[in-house]
Amino acid sequence: MNYFSLIGLDERLRRTRQRTQNHEGYTRGARALVALTCVLIFDWLSQRQGELMPVLLGVIASALTETDDNWRGRLRAQLITMVAFTLVALAVWVTLPWPALLFAVLLLSAFTLTMLGALGERYRAIAFGAMVLFIYSALAAQTGHSHVSTSTPLMLAGAVWYGLVSVLWSAVMPQAPVRHRLSKLYALLGQYLHLKAQLLEPVREVDLAERRMALVLHNARVVDALNATKESLFSRLSQGQPPTWLLMSMQQYLAAQDIHERASSSHEDYQVLSAAFFHSDALYRCQRVLTLLGEQAFRLAIAIRARTVPVHHGATARAIEDLHAAIHHLGEWQGAHRSLPALKAVSNNLTAMARVFAGALKPFEGSVDQSLLDRQPGTLREAWTRIRAQLQVRSPLFRHATRLVVSLAVGFCIMQVSNDPHGYWILLTILFVSQQQYAATLTRLMQRTMGTALGLSLGWALIQLFPTPLMQSALIVALGAVFLGSRHTRYLLATVAVSALLLLSFHQMGMGQGVIPTRLLDTVVGSVIAGLAAWLVLPNWQLRQWPGLAARALRTQAIYLHEILAQYQAQAGKQDNLSYRLARRNAHNADAALSSAYSAMLKEPSRGGSAQKEASGLFLIHSHTLLNYISAIGAHRDEVVLRHVDAGLLATAETLQRQLDVLALALERPQDVSPDALAKDMQPQVAGDQYPGELGVMQRLLHTQLQLALRLVPSLLAQVTQMVKLRLPAVLQMQPTL
Repeated sequence: MNYFSLIGLDERLRRTRQRTQNHEGYTRGARALVALTCVLIFDWLSQRQGELMPVLLGVIASALTETDDNWRGRLRAQLITMVAFTLVALAVWVTLPWPALLFAVLLLSAFTLTMLGALGERYRAIAFGAMVLFIYSALAAQTGHSHVSTSTPLMLAGAVWYGLVSVLWSAVMPQAPVRHRLSKLYALLGQYLHLKAQLLEPVREVDLAERRMALVLHNARVVDALNATKESLFSRLSQGQPPTWLLMSMQQYLAAQDIHERASSSHEDYQVLSAAFFHSDALYRCQRVLTLLGEQAFRLAIAIRARTVPVHHGATARAIEDLHAAIHHLGEWQGAHRSLPALKAVSNNLTAMARVFAGALKPFEGSVDQSLLDRQPGTLREAWTRIRAQLQVRSPLFRHATRLVVSLAVGFCIMQVSNDPHGYWILLTILFVSQQQYAATLTRLMQRTMGTALGLSLGWALIQLFPTPLMQSALIVALGAVFLGSRHTRYLLATVAVSALLLLSFHQMGMGQGVIPTRLLDTVVGSVIAGLAAWLVLPNWQLRQWPGLAARALRTQAIYLHEILAQYQAQAGKQDNLSYRLARRNAHNADAALSSAYSAMLKEPSRGGSAQKEASGLFLIHSHTLLNYISAIGAHRDEVVLRHVDAGLLATAETLQRQLDVLALALERPQDVSPDALAKDMQPQVAGDQYPGELGVMQRLLHTQLQLALRLVPSLLAQVTQMVKLRLPAVLQMQPTL
């Protein structure tokens, strides 16, 4: 290997190291490794090896409450966490001599803390960590009431120590989480552009429905990444001037929003475009530009994570020039196809998207609009209002809290009847496995069971290979770091790590006899209880949630269209103000929630709902296509400032909004809607498709996009009618009990 090869290898290793260091899982694991290593060193230097385990449990419980935040927010969250931890630890200590009272406090705590999830992700994490500490304290108290007075302060000390490490880490290295989320966002955008490019392939007998569904489901992941990035940025804003790196990150986030709006735009039915330009290479050139833009997104993702500048070789610019030349050549034909304006709009959109990519890493100039919406409760009254709004049977959070209480009650009773000395592992399994959705619970319990079996095998092997106590303690620290670093992204690996950690810990305490079969059995019992509860106790079937989610998707799209047209009427060009961004985000969030519900629905027991699932799948595709047509109107706001919006266009837009509201109402209240009356009511409102030749270029684009959207209404109506017919008997049967 020559000198230059060594330099290249060193550069690749450096970039790999930078990407790894900026990965969220790595930073969480490294933070846990620092905290756990300090605990290990202190215990061994002070000859207190017997106190290692309670402190480690406290560190783990505190780490489970951690969410992405700046150091001030993390400090506030840590103070709330310690109050919650102290209260639950005190509750265990007081009620331990009376199992019935401990049982009541456990169930009350589970319901109350779970309902705190209505306040946001931060409080959901704190509630989960508090419940984990509750069970840890009860598990430690199995050896006697006196032992809990010793182990509980050690757990609280471990929680305080990790909280201190977390706060300091957030203060010293605030950029890594933001870079990770931005990098993930652009990587997902790159994949979205590649999936979008497949729709432009002018090939016969292509299953466009399957490709559309893949795009719709992936779009939900992009929207989730946009929301996570927004929360990460907002948590680091302060009253003063933000640092340069944060302003640049905000600019990249707003660019990603613009790219997503443009990438999700559609200017014509793809089958129509394919038929119109089948004998031309124009669509292939569009596809190539989209593919190259997707590669730019991937390169930008790598550059953001590695803190480098992406290298471009001009391929995208040349591809865009070739595309414009091909379209210009098509326009010279006397018999140019009527879809040529749509193809030109696609080309303009791709050109504008390339400009957005080019400006994403330019030096920051001016001020960035910081009016991002804060969804955290500002007062106690607002917090209580949010919680009270969830205190109803139809609320998924209320159902989850009730299901968790029932599961823990069954697990506690089994623990008492079987006199299992490690029975609290059943409760821990239930707590970790139970999720709001049946499909998520099923996935989690399978991962938990498999991970426990693998982890116990790994732990047994490590005990045989490393019999010395110091080496086993070091392995416990490393496994704890792996668990905390991978629990969000690779739950199977996290379960393997924590199961091996548990076995090593019990071996060091001289209590390893019989741990393997007991742990495995308790995990299976807890998983079975959680699975049966998700199926039988107020199940949150997405099939039942679907009509409400579908109605919300239609309503938010109508509001999104209203905000877009308001900007055209304002004659001020493109204005990404808060009201517009909020309307756009709500529309995409509703679409993402719909696609996520559909994904979960496919994993649920059929229960005779196969026809409704099929109708829901078609509705999802049509609803997402409608959002694509509306997004295209928003994407072209910066091209031409209209002097006025034609009254006919406004009437067409109002017709579309009215139809969407009618369909949403039919989904929400099927008992008040007759399918025949619904079809009759919608029929006169469908606008014609006569082309107003006197309109300008931009108004012509508005007319085309609105007509494309109106053409989808009959398809949406057919699926809504089908869902109303299938759902109406169940609604009427439930009516007397509501």
